[in-house]
Amino acid sequence: MVADVAARLGDLMPDVFRAIDLTGVFLNGVLGGLIGRRRGFDIVGFAILAIVSALGGGMLRDTLLQAGPPVALTDPAYLGTALAGALVAFLLHLRGRWWNRVVLVADALVLGAWAATGASKALTAGLGVMPAIMLGVTTAVGGGIIRDVAVGEVPAVFGGNTLYATSAIFASGALIVLHSQGHETLGMVAAIVVGAGLSILARWRRWILPDAETVRTAAPRLGLRRRDEVRALRPRRRSGRDGRRRRRLPGEPG
Repeated sequence: MVADVAARLGDLMPDVFRAIDLTGVFLNGVLGGLIGRRRGFDIVGFAILAIVSALGGGMLRDTLLQAGPPVALTDPAYLGTALAGALVAFLLHLRGRWWNRVVLVADALVLGAWAATGASKALTAGLGVMPAIMLGVTTAVGGGIIRDVAVGEVPAVFGGNTLYATSAIFASGALIVLHSQGHETLGMVAAIVVGAGLSILARWRRWILPDAETVRTAAPRLGLRRRDEVRALRPRRRSGRDGRRRRRLPGEPG
């Protein structure tokens, strides 16, 4: 009986992962559109930012693996879902506490799923542990980095925000460990749990990684610090637009 349940779960999980994957595409399409709204772009700008944000990481991963055309180009559901997110962001002004909470949880789940997908594809292609982690992180955060660069801003994952790329690293690691034991499906589930759990916990506890100046002034007390503690340790800088790190929109991932 246990074997039958496991077999049914194994048959069901691909559909679950696809649903999470498309949810992430839609969500990141919306987030790309929100940046377009903030910058005063028209519908074309909304669409381009949505596509880059939602599909950029996966397309970059598939291009690096050289395993044929990117999935985003061969499966029309991905491009259509990203454009749907752009349209929603263009027509609706999304904000509020509940919107922020929904985005936080959904994005955390997607982070783990995308990191696991990237790491799994790398392992399937015969790559080692480090390339698998790299491609897992690239899949999870690559689109957001390309989006931020496209609008002339410092990528949010470069620092100053709660753990996000770090969560993708741990999610990729969870997949790799279980994948090596022959439990790929269980590894996908574990990656989602680890990535989502760490991301949500970091937002709740306001965990960020220290920057170089903080480490220098606070040595030998290293490690994670709360955001307000890090700000108190940092020297004051002149305000200015050029080179300023972009702060996240409400509900936007780091």
